Amino acid sequence: MRRFVELSRFVVILPVLGSLLGALTLMLIGTWEVFRSIIGIFNSSSPLKDTVVGILTAVDTLLLATVLLVIGYGLYELFVDSEVKLPAWLEIKDLDDLKNKLIGVVVAIIAVVFLGQLVDNNSSNDVFLAGAGSGALVIGLAAFTFATKKN
Repeated sequence: MRRFVELSRFVVILPVLGSLLGALTLMLIGTWEVFRSIIGIFNSSSPLKDTVVGILTAVDTLLLATVLLVIGYGLYELFVDSEVKLPAWLEIKDLDDLKNKLIGVVVAIIAVVFLGQLVDNNSSNDVFLAGAGSGALVIGLAAFTFATKKN
């Protein structure tokens, strides 16, 4: 039974592969969208606002890909091979490290989504509500991080 429990940690390879494949897919899509937006500037008379929104949407996709990549790396490092060579800023020693890295990327995604709302919206009330909601999320994530921080 003990051997089975020890080997069961390798079941995490399935979500690792899913995360890495999802990250690769989103990176390809995000990169394609950036190129498409850039080409759109030269091929048509599309307004600058549409180009900016397209690029911001692509950046949002790339950040989500980064979340999946960090999850894949983190799960692999935590459960399968702690000796995998990663940059120092991406080394994950425990679930708290993974949580903190993910919260950092989620805050960046929230900022990009808000910036997209700022560029795309004409109503100052809608922008204010989106900013207040984004700020509340960031404050909530910061409070969660502070409340669950190890000493």
